[in-house]
Amino acid sequence: MTMKMEMTELGPMKRALKIEVPAQEVTQRFSRAYTELNRQVRIPGFRPGKAPLGLLEKRYAKEVEEDVIRSIVPDFYDRAVREAGISPVLVEIPPLERVKIKKDEPFTFTATVEIKPTIELRDYKAPNPISLKPDKRTVTDEQLDRALEVLREQQARLEAAPAGTALGEGDFAVVDLEGFLDGTSLEGTKKEGQLHKVGSKAALLGIEIDSYVAGKKEGDIIEIPQNYPSSHPDTRVAGKTVQFSLAIKGVKQKTLPVLDDEFAKDCGPFSSLQEIKDKLRSEMEKALKRDIDESYKDTILKRLAETHHFDLPETLVTRELDAIVRQRLQERQRGKATDPSPAATAEELKTIREENRDEANRRVKVGLILEAIATKESISVSQEDMNNEVTRLATELRVPMAELVKMIQAGGQDSIEELRSRILADKALDFVYRNSVIQG
Repeated sequence: MTMKMEMTELGPMKRALKIEVPAQEVTQRFSRAYTELNRQVRIPGFRPGKAPLGLLEKRYAKEVEEDVIRSIVPDFYDRAVREAGISPVLVEIPPLERVKIKKDEPFTFTATVEIKPTIELRDYKAPNPISLKPDKRTVTDEQLDRALEVLREQQARLEAAPAGTALGEGDFAVVDLEGFLDGTSLEGTKKEGQLHKVGSKAALLGIEIDSYVAGKKEGDIIEIPQNYPSSHPDTRVAGKTVQFSLAIKGVKQKTLPVLDDEFAKDCGPFSSLQEIKDKLRSEMEKALKRDIDESYKDTILKRLAETHHFDLPETLVTRELDAIVRQRLQERQRGKATDPSPAATAEELKTIREENRDEANRRVKVGLILEAIATKESISVSQEDMNNEVTRLATELRVPMAELVKMIQAGGQDSIEELRSRILADKALDFVYRNSVIQG
């Protein structure tokens, strides 16, 4: 069935599609709608499905018209978009009350469409691939030694220091602390067998004990008077002096294991120190390779953004900006886990939006370029790609697989499409990276 369509440019990114549905199609849709209605409604004096059309038209004309519009508009709009060969970002369809439809007459409506730009792809593969400066970083012996030191620290043991050792920076004191008011023990101020690292500035019952324990030995007892202001919330001590008694019960020092084959065996299924070094080096090299790949890809994205010029659909930029703002606010919440911050003010939201507008533009631009490359190179996303990405995300976020799948499904089709387009962009970027040339 032929329909008529006129496309008008309303701007670089906007098109108006005037669509005319032929009378014959309109009549068919009305007839179908009334048949369906007849099956559903009960009219006294008539058997189901046998009510006369005239009676149904009298009672239900308005509802049927709306139903027909609801079914006919998306169908013909989809057909028009395919025919016009455009990829819409946003579609505005006129509201029901603004369009009129009549049986046996053609039906005309106009859809406003924001479209994706046509992108003239620049060089990204032979004969003119993107050229990259070589990243010559390697895993150094110093880095390997530092990684071994971290392992050694993890395997360190706390052992009693030789008798008479004075506490110094990095030593550990085992202490008892108790508060007395007028010679009587104060309830809730007794701590026994607390391990304190000298120099850590950690407080015990609100007292920083570093300066008191430095230079002291096992068996020493230190008196620490603490004055409390009259405004103190604990009425027992407000405006009074509490005498704290700090007893050094022991002095311990951290002993690091010797780096030998025995140390390797203590660390896991290793038979020699060399084996541990090899394992560490290979893990560090893998991590470095990932890092180098990422920085090459960042350079490629910068280069693609610099060499392509086109207008960006405002809707996509706004969507991206909304997502960035949501993310920034979540990060802010997380940073204040103990003290949930109040919701951002309108002024703050405006500032966050302004600060991130360039980033939103960049992401949309790069996304559209990668999408165009994927189309040109016939790159697609398979179910296996989707499964692999979900597995990777589950591991990275430390969430059980089934739970993550539920979360994605809860987001509906949009969530699945978002995942698919992210994988597609990654595959297109990988393609450009594989086709780039590293100079020298």
